[in-house]
Parts: sequence; structure tokens; C-alpha cells
Amino acid sequence: MQFFKAGTINVDFIGKRRLFMLISVIAILVGLGSLMVRGGLNYGIDFAGGTMVQVRFAKDVSPDDLRQSLAGVDLGDVSIQQFEDDEAHEFLIRVEKSKAGLVSLSDEIKVVLDEVFGSENVDIRRVEMVGPKVGKDLRRQGLLAIIYAMIGILIYVTVRFEFRFAVGAIVALVHDVMITVGVFALLDKEFSLPILAALLAIVGYSLNDTIVVYDRIRENMKGLGKQNFLTTVNRSINQTLSRTILTSLTTMLVLISLFFLGGGVIHDFAFAMIVGVMVGTYSSIFIASPVVISMQPKKK
Repeated sequence: MQFFKAGTINVDFIGKRRLFMLISVIAILVGLGSLMVRGGLNYGIDFAGGTMVQVRFAKDVSPDDLRQSLAGVDLGDVSIQQFEDDEAHEFLIRVEKSKAGLVSLSDEIKVVLDEVFGSENVDIRRVEMVGPKVGKDLRRQGLLAIIYAMIGILIYVTVRFEFRFAVGAIVALVHDVMITVGVFALLDKEFSLPILAALLAIVGYSLNDTIVVYDRIRENMKGLGKQNFLTTVNRSINQTLSRTILTSLTTMLVLISLFFLGGGVIHDFAFAMIVGVMVGTYSSIFIASPVVISMQPKKK
């Protein structure tokens, strides 16, 4: 199945590569600027440490009512997030570690909520507790996981193609990760383990897109003859454009369904994947291939 008939489209992607690379640089700088202004990412309980309690109420409760009920408890900083499904009356309560200890904190929250709203109206659905040292270790291990993945990809693409192709792939993957993280910083969305998993999935998706384009470039280079390398790369991108669009569209349909119908727990993961798939599709065309062109040996 093809989105376009073979040979019916010839967009000058490579001719516009400098414009789109400039757009990418601006997008990355905006993300980095947001990180600096906010003092870093909004780390979730996995990375920052503390206690998270997911609670559902049988009656209508507002975030203000919930915050007031917890005002008399020594919880440190408290963050209350309501799930988008208002009919569920479900909330995520995130608190810092206190002197009383994490276990007694979750128990204390349950006691207070039972007293204020009635035990028959309160259902504690989930309690997660992470110490600050564990959270720091998870941040370090998550960063190492991404770095090791990049190193493995660099070796794989170098062996399968050439070193310049590997550099183009790595630059595109770093671009995708930085922009996705920048979007989370700009929107002040929580960065947690599921989001880290989404970043690794984005790396895999983007690499797959890039390898498809690289394969076609390599095939077309065999019969290059007098044809300019830029023309070969541009033709290769156009030849794989139908496959790229179809793959991205079908993936996006699933992710959009998860975003709207998957519930609050998977909401941010789906959002990260949506951003990553869009950026990954973009980078396989406007970042990976132009980097290869910039490293093309000049004819003497």
C-alpha cells in the first residue's frame, strides 16, 4: 500500500534543509531556556523521591476541598492533580518525605481523608514511596540507558552503512530526545519513569525511520553515476515518503486513542510518544540526511 504513486512526487526537502535545521536549533534553545528558567525538569515521584497516593472518592470533591483537608498534616510540599475524567473524582496526591517517615505518611493521609470525607467515600487505589537516594540513582541509570543506546546505535549504523550515516542518526536521535524533553519542560509536565521509557521508545522509532531512508540512499548510490549526491538523497527521501507517512499516521492513531481514552495514568506517556513520533518523523527527513550531506567528502 502506498500513500503516493511512485514517481508522482518530488519535493525539494534537501534544498530547504538549512531552514529546517535552523527551526530545530531554535526549538532546542527554547527547551533549554525553559529548563534554565524552571530550574530543571518537574521530576515525578520516581526521580524526586517522596510519596504518591492515588485516591478515588465516591462523591464530588474539589482539589481545594482535598487540599484544605490535608492542611493540618505535616506533609511538606503537596501537589494535587485531578484526573481528566471528572466523573471518577480521582486524584493523585504527591508529598515530600517528612520527619515521620514515608509509611506513616501514607497511613496518616488515609486517616485524615476518612475523617473528613467518610471512610465509605474514600478508596486508596495506589501508594508509591521512593526515597531521595533511590530517585537520584534512577535518574543516573536512566541517563546511562539512553547513552548506552546511543553508543550501540553508533556502532550498528557504522557497521551497516558508514560512519557519517551513524553520526547523522545519532544527531537526529539527540535532536528528538532534546525537543521532547524541552516540550515537557516548557509545559511543566511531570517527568517520570514512564516518560523515560517513552524516550527510549522514541529513539527506536526514530532510528527505524532513519534506517529506511538510509537504505534507499545506499541503493540509489550504487547507480549514482554522474548524478549529484544531494539529488540522490532527495530522491531517496521522496521514494520513502509514502511509507514514512503511512507508518506515522497509523502510529499516531493508536497514540491519540491512548491519549484520550487510556486514562490519567498513561496520559503523559502517550503525550510524550505523540511528540516523539512527530519529531522523529521530521528528523529522519530534515536532520539525519542533511548531516550525512554535510559530511560528504568534497571532490578534488
